[in-house]
Amino acid sequence: MMRVKILIIVMFLLIPLIQSVSANEAKNTSRQLPEPQGGAESTERVRQPVSNIILQQRYPETIVLRGAMSENKLALTFDDGPDPRFTSQVLDVLKKHDIKATFFVMGARAREYPDLVRRMIDDGHIVGNHSYTHPNFVEEEQLETLEREVNQTEDELEGIIGYRTKLFRAPYGFLYNELVEKLAEMDYTVVGWSVDSLDWQEDAPEVIAYTVTSNIHPGAIILMHDGGEWDADRTNTIRALDQLIPTLKAQGFQFETVPDLLNIPYKK
Repeated sequence: MMRVKILIIVMFLLIPLIQSVSANEAKNTSRQLPEPQGGAESTERVRQPVSNIILQQRYPETIVLRGAMSENKLALTFDDGPDPRFTSQVLDVLKKHDIKATFFVMGARAREYPDLVRRMIDDGHIVGNHSYTHPNFVEEEQLETLEREVNQTEDELEGIIGYRTKLFRAPYGFLYNELVEKLAEMDYTVVGWSVDSLDWQEDAPEVIAYTVTSNIHPGAIILMHDGGEWDADRTNTIRALDQLIPTLKAQGFQFETVPDLLNIPYKK
């Protein structure tokens, strides 16, 4: 009995140490992540670029924001991965609920964590281009930067998944006319969204889930994130998925990848 008591006391004393080591390991891993060059979502998304709705009206053959509203289908999409802290957990939740999604990945992170990108494909998801270093293209206003970033990512992804994707999503969703025209010339479909989860604000899971479910509509393309800057935390995104997926299924919605939802090709 005395030995059991001593063991319990030792374990109790070791818990804070174990937690501290785990936290430091996570912090060290995140500091190795290629950082978004344009800055965090929380600082950049407050800017006022050209509305994607306006751009979609100008370039309907290039930009898509949602699917048809005649069927109860929708698409979950995730940006800024692969991130070793969160991406595998997102994939686990999607697998548990038998959901296929679309991941827009950063080329620099795909290079660092190719096994996570391969798992996306192996699990039946679709991978798209989210630039190489996640710059703010509107701020830089350089077509050369766009072309370089996109091609670098395509080269990286082709080596991992075996094809060149036709799907592109701009960092922060920021574009303007000339950038869209360049992407069209490069044979891309630019994928926006119609429902923003705002999960980058790191609200409680219930808030993130409510933001999605209260704005849902047939044909919705939902924006979420499986990665972030080194001090970002997508834990609440993961927890929110376990709430919103069953809710939307109960409402009769069917989850599709973006190319299936829109009936468009995803390979060049």
